[in-house]
Amino acid sequence: MFTQEKVWCPYISPFDPCPPIVKKVFSTPPQLYITFQPPNWPQWPPQEALRRGTLWPALYSPYQPRC
Repeated sequence: MFTQEKVWCPYISPFDPCPPIVKKVFSTPPQLYITFQPPNWPQWPPQEALRRGTLWPALYSPYQPRC
């Protein structure tokens, strides 16, 4: 199973004058992993689809703000 959240740890040079960024976290949308939309996919009811922004649960990507 693919995860929608990825972690990247850049190389930290001993000669870098800037403070290091230890870890970067970013999200990837689910449509990157779906090559085509198969027929008869499960669908949410209309009210749930409007609230989540997509009709198909496989394409749902929750947004979690980071402060």
